[in-house]
Amino acid sequence: MKKQIWFLLLIFSGCSSKFDPALEEKAIRLVLQQQETDWNAGNIEGFMESYWKSDSLMFIGSAVTKGWDATLERYRKSYPDKEAMGTLDFTFYDFKFIDSKSCLVTGKYHLKRTADEPTGMFTLVLKKVGGDWVIIYDHTS
Repeated sequence: MKKQIWFLLLIFSGCSSKFDPALEEKAIRLVLQQQETDWNAGNIEGFMESYWKSDSLMFIGSAVTKGWDATLERYRKSYPDKEAMGTLDFTFYDFKFIDSKSCLVTGKYHLKRTADEPTGMFTLVLKKVGGDWVIIYDHTS
């Protein structure tokens, strides 16, 4: 009987999913690195895959934009072609986990284009939805 209990405990302890901040940070970094890759390929639709497909998504830049569709349209209007998009590079300063399914990311963006090189700071809130990390809030200035 004791052997059976120990066996069940071993099985269940292997099944429990513990929160590992380092592992989750790596997963978030992969999401944001994919954003860089898609942006630099001129793929706004791919870039937007990292955002929460919800009317509750909030993007704050020079104005407040609510919703995934409105955010996509904002990007399309602001960056109509590859030349306007340029080359994007992120620098990350901090990953603060609010809980096991929410993270606050602070960083800097650098956009290199033919005519200029805008740079600024961003704060993102990512949430684990359906097992995937997605941006639910983006404040970029």
